[in-house]
Amino acid sequence: QVQLREWGGGFVQAGDSLSLSCAASGPNSDSYSLGWFRRAPGRDRRFVAAITWKGVTVFGLDSVKDRFAISKDNTKTTLFLQMNNLKLEDTAVYYCAATSLSTDLDYTDTWPYWGHGTEVTVSS
Repeated sequence: QVQLREWGGGFVQAGDSLSLSCAASGPNSDSYSLGWFRRAPGRDRRFVAAITWKGVTVFGLDSVKDRFAISKDNTKTTLFLQMNNLKLEDTAVYYCAATSLSTDLDYTDTWPYWGHGTEVTVSS
C-alpha cells in the first residue's frame, strides 16, 4: 500500500506562485502513476495533472495547462506541482493520488491511494 503526504499549500494573492509537493512511500512507490486532484469549495474533486509510471505527463484541466507544471524527482517518489499566476478559481484543497494504472486518469475511481490534501487559497 502506498502512503502519500502533501505539503506546500497556503494563502497567496492572485498572480502569485506556489509549489506543492507530495511524497510517496511504501512498497514499489516508485512504480506508480502519481497525480494531483483538487476540490474547490462546493465542487467535486477534479483531476489536475499526473505523471504516469511510464513517464507520460497528462493534464486534466485546460485552465491550468499554461500555468502549472508537474514533475517528479529522480527517485520517482516525490511529485511536485508548480503553480504560477494563480487565480481565484485555483482556490481548492489539492490532493495527491497514486495508481498502478496509466489510463482513465481523470476518474477518481482510477486512483486507490490518496493523501489528506493541502489547502490553497488565492485572494484578490
